[in-house]
Amino acid sequence: MASKKSECVKVVVRCRPLSEKEIREGNERIMEMDVPRGCIRITNPKSRHGEQPREFTYDAIYDWNSRQTDLYEETFRITVDSVLEGYNGTIFAYGQTGTGKTFTMEGVRNDPELCGVIPNSFDHIFKHIARSHDKQFLVRASYLEIYLEEIRDLLSKDQKKRLDLKERPDTGIYVKDLSSFVTKSVKEIEHVMNVGNQNRSVGRTNMNEHSSRSHAIFIITVECSEVRDDGENHIRVGKLNMVDLAGSERQSKTGSEGELFQQAVKINLSLSALGNVIHALVDGKSTHIPYRDSKLTRLLQDSLGGNTKTVMVATVGPADYNYEETLTTLRYANRAKDIKNKPRINEDPKDALLREFQEEIARLKSRLTQKGKKRTRRRGHRGDPGEGNGGEFDEEDEDTSGLALKEQSAQIEREKQELLHNENLVAEERDKLVTELQQKQELLQKKQEARDTMASKIQAMESKLLVGGKTVVDHTTEQERKVEAMKLELAEQKVIAFGVSWYVSSLVLRC
Repeated sequence: MASKKSECVKVVVRCRPLSEKEIREGNERIMEMDVPRGCIRITNPKSRHGEQPREFTYDAIYDWNSRQTDLYEETFRITVDSVLEGYNGTIFAYGQTGTGKTFTMEGVRNDPELCGVIPNSFDHIFKHIARSHDKQFLVRASYLEIYLEEIRDLLSKDQKKRLDLKERPDTGIYVKDLSSFVTKSVKEIEHVMNVGNQNRSVGRTNMNEHSSRSHAIFIITVECSEVRDDGENHIRVGKLNMVDLAGSERQSKTGSEGELFQQAVKINLSLSALGNVIHALVDGKSTHIPYRDSKLTRLLQDSLGGNTKTVMVATVGPADYNYEETLTTLRYANRAKDIKNKPRINEDPKDALLREFQEEIARLKSRLTQKGKKRTRRRGHRGDPGEGNGGEFDEEDEDTSGLALKEQSAQIEREKQELLHNENLVAEERDKLVTELQQKQELLQKKQEARDTMASKIQAMESKLLVGGKTVVDHTTEQERKVEAMKLELAEQKVIAFGVSWYVSSLVLRC
C-alpha cells in the first residue's frame, strides 16, 4: 500500500578533515562534533571571551574520521531500498566549495572503501535484483547538468544542445528529450556515468583544484514487474536522483575571474533560490513557493515538499577562516529538516517503459507463432502427366512458423528439380514454372529474414529485462553475505542508539 503520511527531509552533516594547506597555514578547528547525539558546536574565532558556541542538532553527523561505507550503510541505504520498493528518492549534497560534496557522492571508484554514494548505489541495486525471485526489472540511467542556468544532457552526442523543462499532470516536472540508457549491470551503468563525467564542467579555483562549475544530477529509474495474488501483473517505478550541487563560494577566497566568476555568480544565484524555496516551505506563512526562480529548484520541486523521500547531506570544513560559510551551511541544513514530503509508491504508471517492453515482446512473439494466409498449394496444370509435376498455385491457410518455412522451401526445391528433369514439358512451359517457383522461394526467403529480424528484436528486448538468478546472477559468497548482514545490523543499531541518545538529551533539556 502507498503511504499517505508526510515525512520530513532527512538531514545529515559531514565535516572533512583539515587540509594540508590549512594545517600548514596554521588554521584551527572551530567545530566540536558529538556524533552519538548528532550535535555540532561551532565557535566564532573572533568571538569575545565568554561567548557560547552555536549548537545544531541533525538526524546524523559524520566527523573527519567517518568512512564512506558508514555513511552509505547508515544513511543512504534505506533511501535506495525505498526506490527499489517503488518510491522516488533524492540524495543531494550541499555545501561550500572544497568541502567534499563530490567525494561524498562519487568518491574513488576503484577503491571499495572510498566509493561514494553513487557507485555504492549501483552495487546495491544490481545485488538486490540478483537476489530477487519471480520479478522482472528494467534499469535506466540519465545524467544532466545545470550550467549557467542551462540544462545540458551529459550523455548526448551534441553537447551544445540545451534542453527545456516541461510539466505533466501525472508525472510532474521532466526534462524534454533527456536521453535514457537501459543498463544491465554495474559495469554498464558505471560506463554511462564515466561518459557523462567526461562532459561535465569543472574548473580550478584557489579553494578547489577540481571545482564543479555546474549542478549535476544522475538519475536511475528502476521498474519492477511482478504477478500478485490477484493474478495480475503489477509494475512499480522508483526513481533515484543523486544530486551533486556546485559549491557556494566567495570571489575573494576562490580568486575566480572572467568565465569562472560568471559561473560563480550563476551558481550562487541558484543556491540562493534553493534557500528561498526551503525558507518558504518551512516558515508556515508563505502562500507561494518560488520553485520557478531557477532551473535547479524546478527540477528539485518534487524532492522538496513533494512525492519523494529526500536526504540532504551538508558538507562543511572545520577551519576557522571558513566560519561564516560553515555557519551559513549549518543554518541552511537546520532549516531543511522541517520540510515535509508526502512520498507514495508509484504503482502501475501509464508511462512505464517495462510494460511497453512486455507488451511489444508479447506482440512480436504472437506474430511469430500466428498462422496467416497465402499458403501455396499446387494445382494440376494442363499437360501435367501426373500429380506433383508442374502446376499453378492456389492460396490457403499458411503456417508461417520457422519450421514450416523451411519445409516449404525444401518442397519448392524438390518441385523445381522435378520440373527440370520432366521431359514431358516443353522448354518454354518448364522455364515459366521454374521461374514461378524461384519467385516463391525468394518470397519465402524474405519471410524467413523477417522472422529472423523479429526474433533478434525479441532477444534484444528480453536481454534488457533483468530477472534475479537468470539474467543477473549474485556471485556473493556465503561469507560475504554474512559480513554484509553484520554491517547492516551494526548500522541499524547505531541509528537506534542515536535515536535513544537524542530522546534522552531532549528530556534532560526540558528538565
